[in-house]
Amino acid sequence: MADEKGNAAASRSLGYHTGDVGTVISVDDVQRQAEEMMRSALTVEELDALVEGESFVKIDDLTAGYGKMEILHHLNLRVGAGQSLCLIGPNGAGKSTILHSIFGFTNIYSGSITVNGKDVTRLTSNQKLQNAGIAYILQDKSVFPRMTVEENLIMGGYLMASQDDAKAAAEKIFAKYSRLADRRKHNAGVLSGGERRLLEISRALVMEPEVLLVDEPSIGLEPRFIDMVFEILDDLQHTEGKTIVMVEQNAKRGLEFADIGYVLVSGIVAIAGRGSELLENPEVGRLFLGG
Repeated sequence: MADEKGNAAASRSLGYHTGDVGTVISVDDVQRQAEEMMRSALTVEELDALVEGESFVKIDDLTAGYGKMEILHHLNLRVGAGQSLCLIGPNGAGKSTILHSIFGFTNIYSGSITVNGKDVTRLTSNQKLQNAGIAYILQDKSVFPRMTVEENLIMGGYLMASQDDAKAAAEKIFAKYSRLADRRKHNAGVLSGGERRLLEISRALVMEPEVLLVDEPSIGLEPRFIDMVFEILDDLQHTEGKTIVMVEQNAKRGLEFADIGYVLVSGIVAIAGRGSELLENPEVGRLFLGG
């Protein structure tokens, strides 16, 4: 019965999905077998079908990388307003490069990126944060440890017209998260891992973005703090209507959270589906969910 359920779910997801979940494989095998997924490149129409309403974040035929090194190859991406998308895949697949490209950290060789119908492809990262409502939440250790929690939050509003505006925005954050308010005068370096992650997320909220690019939210955290972080992200999506594009090393947790999941391999989308469907996809399970 379980096999029938897994096969049914796999048939609903898009892309290459054959194989069973009973085999333990090496990291090299994951990379090699993941590369086989490229045989079934997905169409834009298939990606559009996973979006609720109109696409809010849209990438069309994007080729991008660093210097002269091309990482993403004619990549397409779609996520609707208030939806969440989780990117998984082997190391070096280009997952973080997608976030970097959306936020302006890569060289764009061709293609386009639009947010809420606005072409943001060539905007700088500051312009994307200030004018296009896009915020990037870095991986762990991005707080300023010798600055207070309050000072870290105010730094999140560095593009605001005045420091008073940034302070007012920080107060809204303190009103929302009492854990930070209780530690507002503490140096960020003394916070727990979960509190630091909350501060990193909150600092990105100061500019009131509509799109959150979240890079590895669970990395380096104890399980209890991972739960806390995903509860915060869930609230931001479902209560405040934020659109979330996430890279997550814990593929199971990321797909449990996300509305949509993409498996990225060598700079292209090899499999796409509802997050819940990919959790039951035998090929995804075998390669990325520990069988």
